[in-house]
Amino acid sequence: MNKQSISKESLTDWKRLGALQDEDIDLTDAPEITPEMFAKAVVRRGLKPPPSKQQITIRLDDDVLIWFRAQGEGVSNADQCSAARVSWKRVGRDRRL
Repeated sequence: MNKQSISKESLTDWKRLGALQDEDIDLTDAPEITPEMFAKAVVRRGLKPPPSKQQITIRLDDDVLIWFRAQGEGVSNADQCSAARVSWKRVGRDRRL
C-alpha cells in the first residue's frame, strides 16, 4: 500500500504571510464586523448540533402549489412548511387522501 500523500504541496508563502503586519493586510473585500453582528452571533460550543434535514419529494394539487408560489420570493421554506403543517392539521391529517 502506498503511504504517500495524495494532496498537493501548498503553494502558500507562509514565511511572507507570517511577516505581514496587520496594517499590511488588504481587508477591502471583507466587511467590518459590527457590534450588532456580534450581538446576533450564536456560540454553539457545548451545544447539541442542529438537527439534520432530509430531502423529500411530495405531490401537491395544482391549487396548493399555486398558493405556495404566490407567497413570494421573500418567504423562506421553513415559513412555507410551517404554514403547510398548520393547514394540514386544520384539514385533518388522519384523513386518507
